[in-house]
Amino acid sequence: MSQRDLAAELRATRVTAPPELRDRIRLIAAADPTATPPRRFTWRRALVVALPVAAAIAASIVFTRPSHQTTQTVVERGIAHGSATFKSATTQRLAPAIGVPAPSRTRVQRYGANLTLRVPNATRVSDGVKRALRIARSLGGYATSVHATTTGRKAHAELTLKVPRTHVQEAVARLSALGTITGEQVDLRDLQTGLNATGRTVARLQRQLKTLRAEPSSPANDKRITALVARIQKLQRAEATTIRSARYATIGLRLATPVAAHASPSSHGRLHGVVVALSWLGVALVYALAIGVPVLLLAGLCWLLVRTFRRRREDALLSRS
Repeated sequence: MSQRDLAAELRATRVTAPPELRDRIRLIAAADPTATPPRRFTWRRALVVALPVAAAIAASIVFTRPSHQTTQTVVERGIAHGSATFKSATTQRLAPAIGVPAPSRTRVQRYGANLTLRVPNATRVSDGVKRALRIARSLGGYATSVHATTTGRKAHAELTLKVPRTHVQEAVARLSALGTITGEQVDLRDLQTGLNATGRTVARLQRQLKTLRAEPSSPANDKRITALVARIQKLQRAEATTIRSARYATIGLRLATPVAAHASPSSHGRLHGVVVALSWLGVALVYALAIGVPVLLLAGLCWLLVRTFRRRREDALLSRS
């Protein structure tokens, strides 16, 4: 028998150790003081567990922290808006009636203006109401409504004044001197175009009426004449009402004491920073549990598979010995 045939026969023949020999080898290995027990904790296993947890905590911090850019943008918008408001208020104080256009002397216009004034106390509100009524009467106007309310140191009054349209600029200038302007609005509507159209319609109807009156009298003709006369009179009354109402400008005036700005006490206590830190830690812990637990379970499953494979491999080696 050659050497190759002997080796093949030895490989094909498996010699199985008896159970008594296996137990004895295990007892000898367990009793050996120099034998090093397998370490359950290794650096590789620690990295497998630590890396997913660190990644979860980092992701929670990145995705849940507030955006400083958004806060900065909101603050910048607020500052810009406040600057524009302050500039407008300053301009109104320096030139109270600069935004009031002069009414036309050749066209019929409906003029309206609104003023909001701030006065220091309730007494100045009462005095302002009296002075506003005197100003309107001195310019040939009158008041259509007056409402005044006083509660302690707070007071406000709302007036609706009618002033001849030709004196509206003077009226606004004198009324604006009663306090500090906080709001101003002017409404100007041209009515001349509509009146011109009405005048042309009336002229056309009057020509038709003249033609009908020149025709022989008949019941049908008389009925048409009566209808035309009624329509012409209606248009003329509407035209006269429009012209009469446009002679006076409507000025709405509001006087009010300043609203006291109460500084709201801060609701944050001394331990607010600690509470915020603990809340962020809680958020990070929730994210770590949500992301890290599945990773840990997967790592534990892999570790069990590797351990089972190693034990089976050891048993196979022992069975061959």
